[in-house]
Amino acid sequence: MENHNVEKRLQSLDNICKGTGTEKHLQPSGTSIHEKRGTDPPPQPEKVPLTKWNRPRINIWRTLTAFLAFFVLGAHDGAYGALIPYLEIYYHKNHLLIALIFIPASVGYIAASFLNSLIHITFGRRGAAVLGPGLRLIAYIVISQKCSYPGLVVCFCISAFGIALSDAAWNAWIGAMQNSNELLGILHSFYGLGATLSPLFATTMITKGGLKWYKFYYLMIGLSVAELAAGGMAFWTESGKKYRADNEKTTGKTSGHTREALRNRVTWICCFFLLVYSGTEVALGGWVVQFMKNVRHAAPFSAGMSATGYWLGLTVGRVALGFVTPRIGERRAILIYIALATAAHLIFWLVPNFFTSAVAVAFVGFFLGPLFPAAVVAATKILPPHLHVGSIGFSAAFGMTGAAILPFAVGAIAQVRGVSVLMPIVLSMLIVDACIWCTLPGIRKGDSDDQMENAAV
Repeated sequence: MENHNVEKRLQSLDNICKGTGTEKHLQPSGTSIHEKRGTDPPPQPEKVPLTKWNRPRINIWRTLTAFLAFFVLGAHDGAYGALIPYLEIYYHKNHLLIALIFIPASVGYIAASFLNSLIHITFGRRGAAVLGPGLRLIAYIVISQKCSYPGLVVCFCISAFGIALSDAAWNAWIGAMQNSNELLGILHSFYGLGATLSPLFATTMITKGGLKWYKFYYLMIGLSVAELAAGGMAFWTESGKKYRADNEKTTGKTSGHTREALRNRVTWICCFFLLVYSGTEVALGGWVVQFMKNVRHAAPFSAGMSATGYWLGLTVGRVALGFVTPRIGERRAILIYIALATAAHLIFWLVPNFFTSAVAVAFVGFFLGPLFPAAVVAATKILPPHLHVGSIGFSAAFGMTGAAILPFAVGAIAQVRGVSVLMPIVLSMLIVDACIWCTLPGIRKGDSDDQMENAAV
């Protein structure tokens, strides 16, 4: 009787195992559950080998060209803070009207966010390497010829389109490489280096050399010519045909692209995170000189140097913390960096001393520095490879609209409340950015070089 009961219990246990799928553990070695059931295993996503920055050797030249491009982008954005006081004098405009130059720029950023994937499909990376600096070159030539205020607004719109193209293209390309955290940290450090040097040159040219503000754009013309020549030669073989062929190998179809990327929630999380981040970064760098002059009562040259310190901190942070981020994980690292940037910003705001403020704002830049590259790396780990250009390119270009909207908002409110409104606005944006980042899907440990499609669904 007892043996009969034992047999019944074993039979029941066997039935349960079959019903719950645990039979796979009981299969003989070399026999899968799919073979026993006569079904085909689900298709596994093809793992695409990651690009190396130094293989093939032409990639070394291309990577250096991308670094040069980001140096020029940084020089463009960094000059705002040093030039705004002189734009107000030259055009006889107040804070609000000068801040309007940022709004048309958002049109260029948005247009680039939607056209970036199409440009890659049609012209390849060669198109981004030529169109980006080419459009900025046209804008800088017009600005350097003492254009009218409406002409200045149009030129900033054109240059913004070129900036967004370059920004999206090289973020997506380098973000999908091996050692992407370190490489993106170096890439964005060149942006910071350009943003560090441009206010230094602009301030020195105007306050020490007695030159007009528009003479600074002769320097930007030279840099854009160098970028155009280097990028055109390095990426000349990266045509639209080659891009479509490579994309076809990756996905099995020539897809894209922006439409598919826009259906992915990771794209929109990155969009709004980068929008708030870019707005915070450029608003602080753009208005810190006016804040130091009007609130901390600094001399013009000293106020200009505070902008240099901010961008220098951002540059150092991108290099130094770019090697720390992969060791603690992008998700956790970004939250830590935002918390530390917030602490430094509170010191900058609440301690009414110029030298303390100058040091504190440099530390704000230091901890803000790695946020953009770390966000791009996190996105490449979650998104499938065929969405990198469409999704990351769209996010980077769309996110740049924050660099237009938030600085304008600061200028508009400063016209009524004074430039001290910069402080609470930046603080609130840091908090908002941390909240947005917390909604990003998790990144599985141990998959630093594999794209994780399941988390992006």
